[in-house]
Amino acid sequence: MQIISKLLQFQTKGEIDIIDLTSQFSRYVVESNVKEGVLLANVIGSTGALTTIEFESRVLDDFRQILQKLIPKGAGYKHDIIDSNAHSHLRASLIGPSLSISIQNGNLKLGTWQQPVFVCLDVRSRSRTVAVTIIGE
Repeated sequence: MQIISKLLQFQTKGEIDIIDLTSQFSRYVVESNVKEGVLLANVIGSTGALTTIEFESRVLDDFRQILQKLIPKGAGYKHDIIDSNAHSHLRASLIGPSLSISIQNGNLKLGTWQQPVFVCLDVRSRSRTVAVTIIGE
């Protein structure tokens, strides 16, 4: 069994910037030579999240809209007294910081319209890091 660890670093544009990670994750799997296993990923930080979605502009717009409706900015959250990004932390907690994807026959096992994405939920652009671990044979 192999265990390979990587750090994926990139820049975001700010609030509800959604970044497709499919090509980076796929490249890591190919480089690992793992044929059967799992890719685990987690966000380093509390205002980013990982999920899967169809990476299509209208679906992404709908996703942004539902996040804004479910957890609106400036709704009187207590944490906003500190730095005005309580909604960022709450949205990140709702979506979650981690993701696992099966590897089969040396490829990520994803649906046709399913892409792993990073969602930046902070109020400003920033450098982000996702820890990636590939486990398998």
